[in-house]
Amino acid sequence: MNENKRWTLAVLVDNEAGVLSRVARLFSGKGYNIESLAVGTTDDPQVSRITIEVCTAEDQVRLLSNQLRKLICVHSVKILDDSHAIRRELLLMKVLCSTAETRNEIIQIGNIFRASIIDVSKSSITLALIGDEQKTEAIQNLLREFGILELVRTGMVALERGQYTIDEQTKEKGEFDYGKNVLREGL
Repeated sequence: MNENKRWTLAVLVDNEAGVLSRVARLFSGKGYNIESLAVGTTDDPQVSRITIEVCTAEDQVRLLSNQLRKLICVHSVKILDDSHAIRRELLLMKVLCSTAETRNEIIQIGNIFRASIIDVSKSSITLALIGDEQKTEAIQNLLREFGILELVRTGMVALERGQYTIDEQTKEKGEFDYGKNVLREGL
């Protein structure tokens, strides 16, 4: 049986306007909800890396990755193996604290989770935490009783452990050269 589960896709794309929109449209056009999306440039300023998490069956995620590879702006797509992937997100959370005792309790909880205290005022404290879903959910649950004023999560970013990397050679060289030349020459 092909059950739905959360899959993490690493996608290398051209770093230019409209690319993210094209990638997102592919998912929405097929009726898939993107659970998490994070984008940033790589060591090459011409290339961005998109980390996408989607809940679907294995055959569907393979179909999606094959369709992504067909986009001209996509250099490489890899479905990350859970056993080889390091997945993290950044959580920023502003928590209500009206007394010194409450502030100390929140700081102690933050220390247990290795969160950074990034702002303190008379009525609130802001923490930053990097971790996986279980860690971010756990601190949220503990701090909810104090009153969460604001919360933002970046979405997952992921890399593979050890020698595993995203394979930039998955797209055949020259695969779309004819189409690009036709567009340039106006044929």
